[in-house]
Amino acid sequence: MKLLGLWAGLLAVILTLAGCDNAQTTASQALVLEGKTMGTSWRVSLAEVDAARAPALRQKIQARLDADDQSLSTWKDDSALMRFNHARTTAPWPVDEAMADIVTESLRVGAKTDNAMDITIGPLVNLWGFGPDKQPVKTPDQAQIDAARARTGLSHLKVINGAGQQWLQKDMPDLYVDLSTVGEGYAADHLARLMEEEGISRYLVSVGGALASRGMNPGGHPWRVAIQKPTDQENAVQAVVDINGHGISTSGSYRNYYELDGKRLSHVIDPATGRPITHKLVSVTVISPTALEADAWDTGLMVLGTERAKAVALREKLAVYFIIRDGDGFTTWMSPQFKTFIDQAKN
Repeated sequence: MKLLGLWAGLLAVILTLAGCDNAQTTASQALVLEGKTMGTSWRVSLAEVDAARAPALRQKIQARLDADDQSLSTWKDDSALMRFNHARTTAPWPVDEAMADIVTESLRVGAKTDNAMDITIGPLVNLWGFGPDKQPVKTPDQAQIDAARARTGLSHLKVINGAGQQWLQKDMPDLYVDLSTVGEGYAADHLARLMEEEGISRYLVSVGGALASRGMNPGGHPWRVAIQKPTDQENAVQAVVDINGHGISTSGSYRNYYELDGKRLSHVIDPATGRPITHKLVSVTVISPTALEADAWDTGLMVLGTERAKAVALREKLAVYFIIRDGDGFTTWMSPQFKTFIDQAKN
């Protein structure tokens, strides 16, 4: 992610809606609204909604996403998250319910992935040039990596709930929380809630690589989503799923990267080593009840690598789909839970 850390350019999950005009809708078409946010794109597809509502809906969507950006961004020094990061205090810090929920879910998934999904690795993200800081001109040395890792760790962060108020608390003054790994999922869920508030019950919403849906598409079928092949071709489809009221998110190592000292560096950082991942798992797609949950899981599993991620997915009964580099090509693996979504799609 770019701004939130939302991974601009990583559109590993793409919509399969065909040719819908932004200003028109018919019985067989979705009304499609789209725009930019958090360094990536948002898109909302609606069934049985009058096109005359488009301008007002677009304005409300953008306003909600702008508010999320102002809360969660690591690219804005005055965001709610950055005010917490800049505060050199270990006293409880008041936050809103949304922030508390995001951190709580992140800590839960982090614990279940042996801390592979770690929202405190901001210093490492910045060190490697995937945060607000500029890309390094040379590969960070071990001393720099060790110094950054010393400022990380989920055990240093907790959420406190009580009497209708929530707080975050860190036991290291310079702990730096980066919600990049879950920002897209949270924002997609937030758009889904906005649709409900607007009385819209048939929709597919996306922010970057995270999507959420409800109801049927204009054709009376579950919303269908394509999982992109791990290539630079935007429309190369690997598989199609019917997400049927669920959230879906994809993490991949093949889009957001740069080359340094002759090596291709992925934006996915392993908290255990402090370095970009180098294993052969190149894409993880997760389907969960919410996009936030899917977004948290896909990151943790991506860090773990193929075999460890498989073990976690099977233990937790997750609906996951892996794309794995195999020589010059790719192989795939899906959990039993994911197969139920593939079976519903007419591939």
